[in-house]
This record gives sequence, C-alpha cells and structure tokens, in this order.
Amino acid sequence: MTSQMRAEIGEQPDALRRTIDALLPRTPDIAALARETRQVLFIARGSSDNAAVYGRYLVESHAGRLGTLAAPSVATTYKRRLDLSGVLAVAISQSGKTEEIVETLDWARGCGARTVAVTNGAGSPLAEAAEVALVTEAGDEIAVPATKTYTTQLAALSVLGLGLGADVVVDDLRRVPDEVARMIAETEASPALPEIVEELARVPGAVVSGRGIAFGTALELALKIKEACYLHAMGLSYADLLHGPIAVVDAQTPALLVAAGSGPTLSGTIALARRVESAGAKAFGVGGGDGLAAACTAALPGPGLPEWVAPPALIVPGQIMVENLARRLGVDPDVPRGLNKVTQTD
Repeated sequence: MTSQMRAEIGEQPDALRRTIDALLPRTPDIAALARETRQVLFIARGSSDNAAVYGRYLVESHAGRLGTLAAPSVATTYKRRLDLSGVLAVAISQSGKTEEIVETLDWARGCGARTVAVTNGAGSPLAEAAEVALVTEAGDEIAVPATKTYTTQLAALSVLGLGLGADVVVDDLRRVPDEVARMIAETEASPALPEIVEELARVPGAVVSGRGIAFGTALELALKIKEACYLHAMGLSYADLLHGPIAVVDAQTPALLVAAGSGPTLSGTIALARRVESAGAKAFGVGGGDGLAAACTAALPGPGLPEWVAPPALIVPGQIMVENLARRLGVDPDVPRGLNKVTQTD
C-alpha cells in the first residue's frame, strides 16, 4: 500500500511548479526591503530550520549578505530586546501557526527589523504578521514528515535570494520541478535504493554529512531518519565531522554523504567517502555525480542542477529512501509516534 508520505513526495514537481510561478513575481517586493537592510535573520524550527540553513548559505555565498539563524528563546523566553535595525527577519513555518515563530517575528519587527514570512498557510497568523508573505503552493500535507512543504520552502528561499540580488540564473530555478520528477523516477529504479535500505535496517543509526549549500539537506535527511524510522542519525557538516565525531563511524554506523553534482564542497565530500571506506565503514552517497558514487559503497542519483538550486531536488532521493526504510522497519511513516503536524513550543 502506498503511504501518504510517498504520495506527497510524488506531488512535489507540481507543487514546486505552482510555487515558483506564484513567487517569482514577488522579487520586486523583496528587493524593496533589501534596499533598506544589510543582513538576514532566519527564524524557524524543525524542518523549516533546515530550510533556513540553505537560505543562510544562499544569501551569504551568492547575495553577499550576512545570514544568521535566530534563537527564538531570546525573544520568547529571555524576552530581551535587540537592535535589529538594518535586519531583514525571515520567519519560516509550514503552517504559519507555530506561536513561537509568530511571536519571534513580531518581536523582530518591534526591534526594528523588516519582515518576510515563508509559509504554506495563506491567511495564517505568520503570513498576516509579515510585510511580505511568500506563500508556497504545496497544497494540503497530511503526512507528519514534511516533504512537499519543505521543498517548496526551499523554492521560496531561492526566490528570496533572487530578490536580494543573488548572482544566479533564474532559469535554473525554473528547471527544478522537472529535475524533481526525474529524481523520483531514477531513485525508485536505482538498484542502490534497496541495498542502502537493507544496510540501514540492520544498524542502530548513521552519520549524515554535507557541507555548504548541501548542509541543510544533510540536516533534513538526518531529521527524517530520526522522526520516521526511529534510528539515531547525526547531521553534521563534514568539516565538523572531521574534528572528532568521525570516530563514531564504523561497521555499525555508516555515513550518508550528501552533495550537489558540482561546487566547491564536492571534492571534500568525495575525500570523506574515501576516508570512511578506508576505515572499514560504509559510505552511501546522495547526489555528488559519478565521483561520489565511485567513492561510496552505493549511491543514489542526484540532480543535474547547479549547486545553488540543487537542494530542492537533492533531498528527494533521501525522502524516498526514508519512506522505504520506515516501511522496511515496520514503521508507519505517515504518523511517527509522539509527533503532530503543528508543533507548539514555548
């Protein structure tokens, strides 16, 4: 039986196409705020926080603006006022109803920031609180693990980058829906898929690593493994992994390595795969082209997109792997224990 999670994975090409078409005309609105700001503060939790990591790397590496991740507790628990003049605060929430995120965006505005919301909830409290609301067109998402709401958030953040003056080609973004459709078909036909699923089904956990623009994808894949499969998964930049945690990678703790097919972090990811394999552990690739595949025990395909816009398609093989792994372990991926679609935090 097809899970709701798998059905929603399959809806992503259309959801992305609708979102990109709806949001690209909003770049002048973002550009107007950009003229009055210098840096970007991302406010998010959960999968949305992983999307924010992508947004941070995008605006820093391609738009020349400092990007930082907010600590919402400073606003909601410590209740400290900061000088946020010259800051563009970007709050990300799939529902737009998480009270902590809405409260933190209100706090940012009160501290002098200009405000943007990224949400799938048209008319939600978050959308109403922002000066510019980038409302994604994912449609209703029933399964608890975010799939299409996550990838459409990434598309919205790509549009944000364009509005902030990123030195990228807009037509690359328009190619994303077709690449996602290709990723779905190629991943499900890949002989590496059942091999990786079987290997992960017999171990207690894994390390998931990427760097730079792919780092958010690694964090999101680790989160999906934890919440949908109940396995331990540590998401790390490979630079941090090499500083000590690589000691945990062994025959019972394989490494999942995530990379775009090009870009400055690819060679380091390939080198890490070779190091993992030489230590007697297994490395499984997600993306990274032929070079990463050759260095790994097995590898899932990756998109033919430039690094800046690869993440919306790069996560898709991981989503499919997680859905297959959950069912292999006898877990319902649609309703992970202890989780709800909208999570409230204080």
